Amino acid sequence: MPMSKAFENRLAPVLRQAAAHFGTPFHIYDEAGIRATGLELKTAFSQTPGFREYYAVKALPNPRILEIMRDLGFGFDCSSIAEIALSRKIGAAPDDIMFTSNNTSREEFDCAFAQGGSLINLDDITLLEKMPQIPELICFRYNPGPRRSGNHIIGNPEEAKYGLHHDQVIPAYQKAREMGARRFGLHTMLVSNELNYEYMVDTVIMILALAEEVTAALGLRFEFVNIGGGFGIPYRPDQTALDLQTLGREAVACFDAFQKKNGYAPRLFIESGRYMTGPHGVLVTTAINEKNIYRKYIGVDACMSALMRPGMYGAYHEITVHGKTHAPLMEEPVDVVGALCENNDKFAIQRRLPEIVEGDLLLIHDTGAHGHAMGFNYNGRLRPKELLLRSNGAIELIRREETLADHFATLEFKQNIWRPKTHGL
Repeated sequence: MPMSKAFENRLAPVLRQAAAHFGTPFHIYDEAGIRATGLELKTAFSQTPGFREYYAVKALPNPRILEIMRDLGFGFDCSSIAEIALSRKIGAAPDDIMFTSNNTSREEFDCAFAQGGSLINLDDITLLEKMPQIPELICFRYNPGPRRSGNHIIGNPEEAKYGLHHDQVIPAYQKAREMGARRFGLHTMLVSNELNYEYMVDTVIMILALAEEVTAALGLRFEFVNIGGGFGIPYRPDQTALDLQTLGREAVACFDAFQKKNGYAPRLFIESGRYMTGPHGVLVTTAINEKNIYRKYIGVDACMSALMRPGMYGAYHEITVHGKTHAPLMEEPVDVVGALCENNDKFAIQRRLPEIVEGDLLLIHDTGAHGHAMGFNYNGRLRPKELLLRSNGAIELIRREETLADHFATLEFKQNIWRPKTHGL
């Protein structure tokens, strides 16, 4: 969807100067908007027991952004050793980190424990025996398979590689308890970028029903249930935003009913990433070329290496031209393209935009999640810098752009040649 009017009002008056100072392309994030969304999230779920957001670090893994999440009282959802290390670097304690990995190696578990541990969320029952020790608190990820439908991004749960089969859940907790676990959590995540609040309410109902089933079978209580992330944002102007307030109210009713029936209620955790930061970032890029063949192409100085979602998923991102918000749209639609040697290196396909000339600044919206984080270096293209529009109006560089020295760094190494042993000589 178009960037918020508040973000636009803060950025537009200084954008041309900022672009001249820092150089394009760059992602820029709105601190005030991120903080406002964090408070909105906390308010919506304030009546659920012990609510806590664990920000999905994969969405925007930058220390300055994680510091904002820490200020809001949030924890961190991590899926790799690098994400744990980044979270620890900004002061996160072990209990602030939920390590939700899949296809996890013994080495990854060793590193996770060596860095002070975390809340361990296991993706499979077999992983119990691959940890260096059994933590006091353990959690499993649940995959309901054919019991639920997914959405177009993650797909049907039955086809997903994540989590335990329904029939494995009770044996998994029984085995974990036998191996020494004494505290328990339960996790699931079924969709990505979901805008239907009713689907998320159904997920709350599902996870609480499963918690009740395990409690009845084993007599254990869950300290928390985690319904994962997947809260969506409306990328297209005609999409309706997720009704967070109604979701929060109906979640409260679900937990109240569970409390009355079972005599206790677990805490509610979520792990939103996109919802927290997605709308609060834009990729700013400069128009550098115009090409007219079978279509009109507007070439910009960013490419798919800075934002792969349109090329990878066919995802829509709104585009505006700085200073031309109210200008008439051209009759002829255009493709907005980068310089990568791939034909899907396009930020927009047959989009009607205002007239664009070389030097115009284009804003590609909703890049505050899975934008820079999913960047890559094909063709030797380098990832851009990241900026933060601070609440006081200053603009801070929070990640420099990559350089050729960065790109070639892994080609600098001590020679290492191994020759197999020959036999019989």
